[in-house]
Amino acid sequence: MARKLVTATWDDAPHLSEDEKAEMFAALPPHQRDARSKGVPSLGAGAIYPVPESEITVEPFEIPKWFEISAGFDVGWNFTAAVWVARNPDSRECFLYNCYKAGQKEPSVHASAVKARGDWVPIAIDPAARGRGQRDGEQLYQDYFDLGLDLIKAENSVEAGLYQVWQMLSSGQLKVFATCKAWFEEYRLYHRDEKGKIVKTNDHLMDATRYAIVTGINYGMPDPRNDDGFEAVNNRTNRNSVTGY
Repeated sequence: MARKLVTATWDDAPHLSEDEKAEMFAALPPHQRDARSKGVPSLGAGAIYPVPESEITVEPFEIPKWFEISAGFDVGWNFTAAVWVARNPDSRECFLYNCYKAGQKEPSVHASAVKARGDWVPIAIDPAARGRGQRDGEQLYQDYFDLGLDLIKAENSVEAGLYQVWQMLSSGQLKVFATCKAWFEEYRLYHRDEKGKIVKTNDHLMDATRYAIVTGINYGMPDPRNDDGFEAVNNRTNRNSVTGY
C-alpha cells in the first residue's frame, strides 16, 4: 500500500509573525526545533546523531584551494555511496560538501562517478563493507583499486567512529552543505532499535561519512589541479593494494 508523508512548517502558518516564530523557536528544546518548526521527522532518543539539522547545515560555498579534500566510500551491490569532505587546515573545521549514492551498478560505473569528482582525492573505504564476507570485501576493494581510485583502508571500529562523528557534529566542527539532500534523508532516519542496535537500513552515506571522518580526513590533500583543471604536480601516493597505505 502506497503511503505519503505530508509535512507542515511554521512558514505555512500565515497568522504567525516573525517575532512569534522566533520566540517559539527559542522556547523549544534543541532536539525538537526542526520537528516543530520545519516538520522534519524526529526520532528522539533513538537517533544516533541527535543534533538538529539547523545546527549542522550550511549553504554551499566555493571550497578554497588550500582546504584538504578526502572522501569516504561504502561499497556494495544494493547501494554504493560516497561523501566528500573538505577540511580547513587552520581551524580543523570540516565541510561535507558532496555525496553520491546509486544502486545495482557495476563497480566501473561507480568508479567513474567518484573519479569525476576528483580522481586525485584520497578515499577511505571499508574493505569488508557490504560483502558477504571478508573475502568478498577484499575483492571489491581490489576491483576499485584496479579502477584507479586512491584507496585507504578505513578504521572500522563502529562505536568509536560514531562517537567521533557525533562529537564533530555537536561541537560545530563538521558542517554539511544544504545541497546534500540524500545525506540528510539518511541522517533523519539513522537510529538504534529498542535494544540499542543500529538499524542497518538506508545507512550507506552514514557509513561513508564515518570512514571519511575517522580515516579519510587524516589523508586529505589540497586540490593539485591548476585553474585549467589539469594536475599541476602529481602528489598522488602510490598506495599498496594490499595494505591500502
